[in-house]
Amino acid sequence: MARRSAVFSAAGRLMSEPAMRPLTRFGSAAHARLYRLTRGRAANGKYPTMLLTVTGRKTGAPRTVPLIYITDGSRLVIAAAYAGSDRNPDWWLNLQANPHAVAQIGDREFPVKATLAPASSRADLWRRLVEMYPYFIEYQERTTREIPVVILSLET
Repeated sequence: MARRSAVFSAAGRLMSEPAMRPLTRFGSAAHARLYRLTRGRAANGKYPTMLLTVTGRKTGAPRTVPLIYITDGSRLVIAAAYAGSDRNPDWWLNLQANPHAVAQIGDREFPVKATLAPASSRADLWRRLVEMYPYFIEYQERTTREIPVVILSLET
């Protein structure tokens, strides 16, 4: 396990480098295509995975990313970690410009609205995200920014 963790940590550090953005985008797009093709059945079984489709803030085009999440009642909670990069992920920048998006879990799609977790609940949500995916601790240590915790609420 320690060897796997060291390899995973090294890969995470590498993928957070700006020069790796094209590879990161390619991997994300391939993961999203596989997720859609299999209706989520080929997703990582260890971590709950969803697709989030946002509107590009510059292009207006739909952009889809696979993300791991936790639930908080009927809400989904995600972390804009970007593997500990000092830059926010594009999907979070896009949600800041337009908070309306579409989430897909398995073969179910539904509209959501994104908000930044308020300070009063961020610590608890962050703790729960870290319990689910411990590498978030390393990501936070790697970056100078506070990783945003984002709440996705179902839209009716």
